[in-house]
Amino acid sequence: MIDDIDVQILTILQENARTSNAEIARQVGKTASAVFERIKKLEKTGVVKGYTAVVDPAALECSVLAYVFLRLSPHRLARTVGAQLTEIAGIQEVIHMTGEECFLVKVRCKDTEALERIVMSINDIDTVSSTRTVIAFRAMRESLVIPVGG
Repeated sequence: MIDDIDVQILTILQENARTSNAEIARQVGKTASAVFERIKKLEKTGVVKGYTAVVDPAALECSVLAYVFLRLSPHRLARTVGAQLTEIAGIQEVIHMTGEECFLVKVRCKDTEALERIVMSINDIDTVSSTRTVIAFRAMRESLVIPVGG
């Protein structure tokens, strides 16, 4: 069970995972050792799945942001297709969804030639019947933060 203190800790960690236990403790009004134990419990129970660095895509020459919608035939093989999609380099997210289009794939890559290779790799999957690709001008807001306690 997640209580109000856990919500505060999760909010702080999502804003900056490098915040020290002492600083988190100061902000939530607990001791550093109590915060440490709470964080370990959140990690052990899978609430906190890991820690990561947020990297500027342009710094890695991944200036193209695209979304690819996929239709499958037959749809019953969606789990297999999902697993295959996760293996394609350049695919950042794979979302299985309802509707005519079964998957939404977020792609980050260097240029349109790289995007073409990725889309062709997607189309090479046997049960993919069609794709629709949208290239974004820019991401106005991207976040990994999950709203907690709201």
